[in-house]
Amino acid sequence: MKRLLWLPVFLMLACVAWGESTAALSTPAVDSRRFFSPKNFIWGYTQFDIAPPHNEVDANLCAANSRQYGGASAPCNAFARYMFSGYVELRPFARTPLRRLLFFGDSRFLFGKNVPQVLYTWSVEGIGWERSWGAGIEMGHGLQVRVTQHFLFQRFSSRDSYFGPGDLGTSGPWGRNNVIGVRKYFGYRKEGE
Repeated sequence: MKRLLWLPVFLMLACVAWGESTAALSTPAVDSRRFFSPKNFIWGYTQFDIAPPHNEVDANLCAANSRQYGGASAPCNAFARYMFSGYVELRPFARTPLRRLLFFGDSRFLFGKNVPQVLYTWSVEGIGWERSWGAGIEMGHGLQVRVTQHFLFQRFSSRDSYFGPGDLGTSGPWGRNNVIGVRKYFGYRKEGE
């Protein structure tokens, strides 16, 4: 498992480096003469977070009082120290009203082995990942209408079992849901100013 941890880290860093190297060469998709795959049709970001001791990420897999079921040796120790997340947005069409259509995906990977108030480690043991995906339409003036499906938290194989009375199951912080939402963008930031 620890060997596989470096694979997503390497891939996300490679994507960031590739995006930085091509950012100066890209032109707006509106000027494209193509119908499919315009320039700049992929946009996204990656993020790596470290939670300091006493502030671990709680994915709602273990009860907050898990320490009562074994102390530092509690079997339910799925409180994360590290979170690796990313977002990708695709706009596959360059012309016609279809250029307003977008597809997106979002994921978060959690790593760590901690029990609040009794066990604080810097372990990178994999806990699991959550993800969502959806589609949207650009309405103009910075407004988007989006439909999103959020999946259940999926534990990695080493943590995919019952962890005693402190185990809350695999529903994760939000459970499985579908939502329709509106997003408003405002302002902009120019590089170098």
